[in-house]
Amino acid sequence: MKKIKVLIVDDSQLIVQILSSILSADPAIEVVGTAEDPYEARDKIKTLNPDVITLDIEMPKMDGITFLRNIMRLRPLPVVMISTLTEVGAAVTLEALEIGAVDFIPKPKSTDMEVFKPLASSIRNKVRQAAKVNATVFEKAERSGLTKKAVVKKSTNRRDKPELIVIGASTGGTLALKELFSALPAQMPPIAVVQHMPEGFTASFAERLNANSDLTVVEMGYEATELLPGHAYIARGDKHMVLSKSGAKFKGMTQDSEPVNRHKPSVDVLFDSVAEWGNNKILSMILTGMGADGAQGMLRLRNKGALTVAQDEASCVVWGMPRVAVENNAAEYVLALDKMPQFMVDRCA
Repeated sequence: MKKIKVLIVDDSQLIVQILSSILSADPAIEVVGTAEDPYEARDKIKTLNPDVITLDIEMPKMDGITFLRNIMRLRPLPVVMISTLTEVGAAVTLEALEIGAVDFIPKPKSTDMEVFKPLASSIRNKVRQAAKVNATVFEKAERSGLTKKAVVKKSTNRRDKPELIVIGASTGGTLALKELFSALPAQMPPIAVVQHMPEGFTASFAERLNANSDLTVVEMGYEATELLPGHAYIARGDKHMVLSKSGAKFKGMTQDSEPVNRHKPSVDVLFDSVAEWGNNKILSMILTGMGADGAQGMLRLRNKGALTVAQDEASCVVWGMPRVAVENNAAEYVLALDKMPQFMVDRCA
């Protein structure tokens, strides 16, 4: 079996030792080299040809974000960022994900190996999954820029107009949602989104989406919230999001129950809450992501008459969640990311 070749780029020798130890414990992974700064990393990428790079954000000579932009422009590779769990760290990490980083590893404040042990399995899994991604998606995004603004026109669609949109995404979703939201007009029904993301990151994520969209994008509050047209609500990173309906009004709220499909928030939890009362005036969408979260919930929504859409393989960073939705016949439509905004506008706006 061909091993996944990893290059660790970090100026902390202690972090390098810890990551090397964790990754080398996996028989499917080989740490082929390390680099203390981006200039050394650039040379080693040429000679070692790694499959995955782990990249620290704060480094001497050139910061990780600048180096990541260079990688995505010159030679797109799967990159997993090493991030601090702070408000500033969250903002920079989200910028890295928008540029093209596949995922990130939260770095504890302590550099004691014992603190990293609970994270070891997750770190190895992130690197294994990163090796499978479609890195050409980032190259296309770098070249083409954001999706063009969708045009509002009179719909010839005879189906009932959706009154609510629910969206699930995981790996690659930060970039996909930015492209999607930047192309939508404000005249949209309420949108509820689950993006797999840890606590402390979803508030910054909502702010970044809001700054690049005509929609008003906010993080879901802890209290029950009426969902308004022209607004998008991002599930909190440490809570499930569930929706309810009273007459013509929709309400969203957080739910502090166990993870579902190993995720909290979970797409299936969101979709299932809508399926309890859902009808043919719901639009459900699954974007890029690993695993299968949301596929069963989407099938239940389709069986209730909802309009269901999965992102196609060619435009996904990871065709995991959408693939399962397609395979179990949950997705009525399979669309490229750049076709989705106009599809949504034609049916909803």
